[in-house]
Amino acid sequence: MTRYFIYLSYKGTNYHGWQVQNNAVSVQELVNNALSILLKHEVKTVGAGRTDTGVHAKNYVAHFDSKVDNLDNNSKFLHSMNRILPHDIVIHRIRKVKPDANARFDATLRGYEYVISRSKDPFLLGLSWQYDAKLNIENMQLAAQQLFNYTDFTSFSKVGSDNKTNNCEIYKADWLVKGNILMFKIEANRFLRNMVRAIVGTLIDVGRGKITPEEFAQIIEHRDRKLAGTSAPAEGLFFTKVEYPEKVFY
Repeated sequence: MTRYFIYLSYKGTNYHGWQVQNNAVSVQELVNNALSILLKHEVKTVGAGRTDTGVHAKNYVAHFDSKVDNLDNNSKFLHSMNRILPHDIVIHRIRKVKPDANARFDATLRGYEYVISRSKDPFLLGLSWQYDAKLNIENMQLAAQQLFNYTDFTSFSKVGSDNKTNNCEIYKADWLVKGNILMFKIEANRFLRNMVRAIVGTLIDVGRGKITPEEFAQIIEHRDRKLAGTSAPAEGLFFTKVEYPEKVFY
């Protein structure tokens, strides 16, 4: 069997996240089915991580094994995959990797973007949180910088998650303003379930003046999800980046 990384993008509006689920359509299920049809044997992918219902991905990676050994940068196969898959899922590349390479456990960095439209915009409907309240972005930025001072993010983890640890190392956390678009970019070695949306929702509370940047830090220190803000809506969240060490590639 030959192992491959498959690189893809998807609009998550119509799906219950990446992960295969009972009685719900997922991106993973459709990708598995398309691969199995074309390769003529059952294929089960392993993704870089879960995404929640309605969350999008610009650059997502999964791995799979196949009896077929000529899929590396096979443009004809890519074309066939994209013909089978629905319009809101696209495969960019298939790359041969080492037999023990793992899209989930070998990832050294993951990145997300959260997009807020500060005015009503029909062209960003379903691709942003349309939120027009006045926000103190300077305080939101100050609060975001507090994330670098901590590693335990229990306060932003979905209650009941089966994480072995709630520790994450944050590498980047920045708010960017582009016209009416407010974007939060965050990168870390790993993320907890619902973590980014919980962080964004709590940072919005800072922007509204409901809590201060110092109180944002105190919320992290208390390790209690009930103290953090409401999770931001799924439609504004994009999985944007995943990186791997060179040792997994040929």
